Amino acid sequence: MSLIPVDAVRETTVPARLRIITPNVTPDVIPLRFNPTEYQLQKQNNFAEIAIPGLETPPIQYVRGASEKLTLELIVDTSDTLEDVRKKYVDGVRGLLKINTVLHAPPLVAFEWDREIFKGVLDSLNVTYTLFSSSGVPLRAKLSTTLREYRPVEVQFSERPRNSPDVEKSFTVRRGDELWSIAAQMYRDPAQWRALALANDIQDPRSLEPGTQLLVPRLR
Repeated sequence: MSLIPVDAVRETTVPARLRIITPNVTPDVIPLRFNPTEYQLQKQNNFAEIAIPGLETPPIQYVRGASEKLTLELIVDTSDTLEDVRKKYVDGVRGLLKINTVLHAPPLVAFEWDREIFKGVLDSLNVTYTLFSSSGVPLRAKLSTTLREYRPVEVQFSERPRNSPDVEKSFTVRRGDELWSIAAQMYRDPAQWRALALANDIQDPRSLEPGTQLLVPRLR
């Protein structure tokens, strides 16, 4: 299968691109010479097994979601101009791994094609050089790229209902649990930790014993 530069068919082909969302920089687009032939989106949930003696298959309890990941392979090439492909394309993508001095974190980017496909940070990058000039200058590279989803906490809570349970429930404390995280899981609102503390007569919300059964009251 031959690769056709995006520049050569711009009239009929929508070019894929990486766009820097935050911070505001100029230029804010990382150029891609070719459109990818495929990309993969991966999303999973985390569950905890509830240990009940005598059961062959333990029940599972939803704990939390995991960050979605986008995996795609990009081909960049300068064999027509004999430019160093590192300077032309690779260094720009590698720069997305660096800590931005304003954010104190890597920049937030979007992968766009027919629309915004994915928004997150560059999680990993593997670069394989596959073509060189007679003097050893890299002319083609394969970029195996993984982006990890980024969604602010306040955005996630605003998108989910904050209804209380229809009936009272119980919750088994696991190691590392805190009242605010339990409230976020059961009520979709971490600020409701006080309702849990009041219902269970908890004096110190920072000290929870694993295995403790908490009453999760219905919010009025």
